Amino acid sequence: MNNFAAIDFETANGERTSVCSVGVVVVRDGEVTDSFYSLIQPEPNYYTYWCSRVNGLTQRETDGAPLFPEVWAQVAPRIEGLPLVAHNKAFDEACLKAVFRCYQMDYPDYEFRCTCIAARRVFPRAENHQLHTVAALCGYQLENHHNALADAEACAWIARKIL
Repeated sequence: MNNFAAIDFETANGERTSVCSVGVVVVRDGEVTDSFYSLIQPEPNYYTYWCSRVNGLTQRETDGAPLFPEVWAQVAPRIEGLPLVAHNKAFDEACLKAVFRCYQMDYPDYEFRCTCIAARRVFPRAENHQLHTVAALCGYQLENHHNALADAEACAWIARKIL
């Protein structure tokens, strides 16, 4: 794949609508051409201990953040016409669809591909297929894991190597 947008969401709680940050990395002709990161005020707007522990975000960081529709207005033109790639697409695609429903937005039926599924085929004997493990197998050192932009960057690197 030479043209795609890697995407990653972090959530505030167990609800898929509770996206609290997004990272996007656009790849065209095999090269990173754009990246975007934003905090998002989640819906519902509360954080569970576990989610905050994983992604480091709390209500304090996102109380002044824009709502999803405002953030997506900045993302949509960047990714127009591109397939989306995520590591564990089931999660990120479910989040995207849920938050579109939550805000009664028309979902454009984005095409999603999954680097985790691909990694299971390419690296069947890997100790696991978590993002940081697969990134390392592809020669990328993931720093700041669970930051949405850092994870999208790792996903883009993986996708360029194995998709």
